[in-house]
Amino acid sequence: MTSQLRESFGRRLADSTRARGPLCVGIDPHPSLLLAWDLDESPRSLERFAMTAVEALAGEVALIKPQSAFFEVYGSAGIAVLEKVIRESRQAGALVLLDVKRGDIGSTMTAYSMAYLDEHSPLASDAITVSPYLGYGSLAPAIGLAEQTGRGVFVLSRTSNPEGAGLQQSIHGSGDSVAQYVVDSAAETNRDAEPMGHVGVVAGATIRPGELDFSRLNGPILAPGLGAQGATVQTLREVFGPALPNVLPTTSRDVLRHGPDPASLRAAAHRVRDEVDDLFRG
Repeated sequence: MTSQLRESFGRRLADSTRARGPLCVGIDPHPSLLLAWDLDESPRSLERFAMTAVEALAGEVALIKPQSAFFEVYGSAGIAVLEKVIRESRQAGALVLLDVKRGDIGSTMTAYSMAYLDEHSPLASDAITVSPYLGYGSLAPAIGLAEQTGRGVFVLSRTSNPEGAGLQQSIHGSGDSVAQYVVDSAAETNRDAEPMGHVGVVAGATIRPGELDFSRLNGPILAPGLGAQGATVQTLREVFGPALPNVLPTTSRDVLRHGPDPASLRAAAHRVRDEVDDLFRG
C-alpha cells in the first residue's frame, strides 16, 4: 500500500521552515477553547473551530499540529473532521504533524504506522509523535515506514509536563538519563542523513538549560511549552543552545485564544512567528 515520496522528511522540513519560519502551531479543540469561541461541544462546532484555524494558519506557518485526542472524543464524526484538517492543511502548504503519541509492539505498532504514515490512509500525515516507553526498538515499524514514504516521527524524550520528569530523568542502563538515551537512539538512526534525519525528538521548552545533549541528533526538536506552559521565545536559546537551529517551537492555546476571527488568529500567529524568526536570526 505504501508509495515513495520524492524527498525525505528532513529535506521537506528544512525547505518549509526556510520559507515560513520554524514555528509549529497546534490545533487543539479543547472544550475551554470551544467555550471561549461561543461554541458547544458538538461535531459541527468542532468542525467550525478546526477549519477556522486551518483557514487562518495553514497558509502561514511551517507546521500544523492537530491533537488527535480532541477529535477522537467525538467518535467517527471527529475523525472525519481530523481527516479534513490534515487534507486541507497540506493543500495550504503546511506540513502536518499529527500528535497521536502512539507506541506499541509488533503487529500493533505496524498497524498504527499504516494508519498515520501510509500514503493511502485518510489520516496520512507528514509526521507523527510516538512514545518509546515500550523500548526504542519497538518503534521500528513507524521509523521504517516513515523513511520509506518520506515522512517523519518525533519521539518523546523530555516532555514539558511535570509528571514526566521522574521517569525521563531516571538513569538508563547506558548510564545516561532515559531522555538522553532516546535522543542518542534517534541520533544513531539519523546518522549521515542530509540535511537532517527523519527522526526528531520532543523536548519541552521548559526543561533546564543543558539538561540534554543534542549535538549528535542531526534531526528536528519539537519544543512544546511556549505560552500557556510558561516558556517564552526568549528562553529558547538558553534552553537549547547550539541546537537552536533545529528547534521547532510549538504553541497552541496562546494563538487559538484569539479566535474565532481568522484575522485575529493569523495576527497572533504572525506575532509569535516574527519573535521566533528574530531569535533565530539573532
